Amino acid sequence: MDTQNPSVPLHAQPRIAGKNHPHRHAHSGGGLDHDHTRHTTRFTVVGNHLAQHPDLSLVAIGLALHIQSLPKHSRVDIKTLAARFPEGTTRIAAALRELEAHGYLRRVRERIPGGRIITRTISCNQPGHHRQAADAHSPAPPKPTPKKRTPRKPLPAVPQPACPSPTLLQTATDLLADLHHHDPRLLLSTCDTTHLAPGVAAWLERDVSPTAVRQALTTDLPPQGPRRPAALLAHRLTTQLPPPPPFRTPAPPPAARHPLQNCDGCDRAFRAPAPGHCHDCRSKSPAVL
Repeated sequence: MDTQNPSVPLHAQPRIAGKNHPHRHAHSGGGLDHDHTRHTTRFTVVGNHLAQHPDLSLVAIGLALHIQSLPKHSRVDIKTLAARFPEGTTRIAAALRELEAHGYLRRVRERIPGGRIITRTISCNQPGHHRQAADAHSPAPPKPTPKKRTPRKPLPAVPQPACPSPTLLQTATDLLADLHHHDPRLLLSTCDTTHLAPGVAAWLERDVSPTAVRQALTTDLPPQGPRRPAALLAHRLTTQLPPPPPFRTPAPPPAARHPLQNCDGCDRAFRAPAPGHCHDCRSKSPAVL
């Protein structure tokens, strides 16, 4: 390729590749030979990593050499290249994909003033070199400083019921889960509810109605709201626990009822352990037993 490379001085004298070619043998005997003339103007330097690439097709290598020789802002879209070469759009599109896959081309979509989006093609004569140089000169991003979390204080202990039946604990859990419907600030987590449920069960076990328990937990909250609702509720369940109900003597069982009997005197029905006379007949005639 013989397009002038403005980055190469005119007096540069590149060495003749034939003298140092990796496939040049010490003894001549056929094969390739070179008849080179030194370029002093209008030339492009291309690395052997491209010219002798083991995986790229010949069309891709030739297309890369052509693109690297073009001046900046040249059009290198498929239609332009197909109009320039006889290979056609299909082979040129495949070659461009090869070069992009191996890092010799990058295509970047950009929005220009006016809102239109264009595709800019970037030719890389040494794939990966620009990225490595940029990484070498850019400072390493600072490592984030790990934040130390202050361990949360455990919740205060709560009263425990004497007989923690599953039904009683479920009623207590449902009561706590419903508190945020009465005050949105009393939204409790599952762990907080599990911790507080035995305390509510202890209240219910002492003949306190669910309504009374709810009122004791939601009345006279701080105006700005509790900083830690579960801790406040645990404190109230403990400090305001009502006393157990007074001991009640169980009522005697009802007296046994005697069967009905027919009075031997008046034939009326009355209750007695055995047949005989009713109370009225015995009153009229004391001699009657």
